[in-house]
Amino acid sequence: MSLLLGPMRKHIHGYKELTDHKPVLVCPTPEVVAIPLMAMGNPNIEVYVQEGDRVLVNQKIASRNDHFAIPLFSSVSGTVKGFKDEFHSWGGRKAKHVLIENDGKYEAVAPTSLDDKIATKDEICEHIKMMGIVGCVGAGFPTYMKYQPMKQTDVLIINAVECEPYLTGDYVTVNAHLEELVHGTLILQKAGNCSRVLVCIKEDKKETIAKLKDSFKDYPSVTVRPVPNVYPMGWERTLVYEVLKKRYDRLPSEVGAIVNNSTTAIMVSRAFRKGTPITSKIVTVSGNGIKESQNVEVKLGTPLKDVLDTCGGLVTDAVHVLHGGPMMGKAMIHDQVTVNFTTNALTVIIEEKIDPIACLRCGSCVDHCPAGLMPVKIQDAEKAKNLDMMAKLDANSCIECGLCTYVCPSKIDVTENVRRAKSALRLRK
Repeated sequence: MSLLLGPMRKHIHGYKELTDHKPVLVCPTPEVVAIPLMAMGNPNIEVYVQEGDRVLVNQKIASRNDHFAIPLFSSVSGTVKGFKDEFHSWGGRKAKHVLIENDGKYEAVAPTSLDDKIATKDEICEHIKMMGIVGCVGAGFPTYMKYQPMKQTDVLIINAVECEPYLTGDYVTVNAHLEELVHGTLILQKAGNCSRVLVCIKEDKKETIAKLKDSFKDYPSVTVRPVPNVYPMGWERTLVYEVLKKRYDRLPSEVGAIVNNSTTAIMVSRAFRKGTPITSKIVTVSGNGIKESQNVEVKLGTPLKDVLDTCGGLVTDAVHVLHGGPMMGKAMIHDQVTVNFTTNALTVIIEEKIDPIACLRCGSCVDHCPAGLMPVKIQDAEKAKNLDMMAKLDANSCIECGLCTYVCPSKIDVTENVRRAKSALRLRK
């Protein structure tokens, strides 16, 4: 981390008005869903179905069973037609997908609900694990593991900040499911044995803040905490420092905190009351390259192309389709990737030719890096292929938030250069 820290964040125009007050569309479920057999980038998945099997909605069809136990579920009822290697949103790599022919009946397995009021902490964590509840943004980290910390936790932080431009899926989900948010938050508070809860949301969401305060008014241990409208306030390190004024090395539990996304809390509520896992997602589709920006409810395993078509299709073929927001999203071959449980947005941006100039050594990327790194130095080390210097500069701590590229007056894609440094360090291992 740099000795002299700058603001480490920046206000970015969000373009959220394109979707934040529109009704959620429902994407038609395709005749065949292709559910990726990968979890947190790991393709070593135990598969429980074979070609010809009939499966039901919410049936466990596979699981990652190493130190990260993550079960995977069918989003439709129908027949397993086979398996196929297709691209996955995680790093653009191919992964095995199970192909399920949708019979349109949506017959489901019997729900496995649990009364959280009488359940113990261990029973709550086990149920969250069994239902496959993972972080609904980012890497899809298994939620139950956050409640097995090495250190005592005091505060639960519910993250409803959603700081990426264009994205409004969390916002519309919170507004539509306030009662479930309250219920899921209380379950997680019990699981973490936390004495207090902070529900964090951007300070400009006045209407929603009022609704949240009213919804939690009977729970004195819960505080609705508005935070500045800056990027990347939704990153847990930035958020923890904003509300607790504490920094940590690896995990928020080091400073007595647990952080969970607001939509994840809602999914926890459904896992207990309805006995349902995550089989669909609210996906924000927005940007200047899509004909109609919308939030869309999508079954897992649906091709990205179907989601784009639900929004009227592309304005032009000369676009980048990003899995995620414009800052952290990765470009996808949109007709060869399907929706998975980490899909929260498709940002469609018309291609624009950018001609970078030489680095001005202005230090803006260093000032704004939320991880306190020196991106330009890491970039120089990558160009020199100096692995020792990349490691010394702690390149692996970069979260690829894109802020260094965004603020660069020379229009250099600093983030991509740091990403290459991280890849080089991984290959050395």
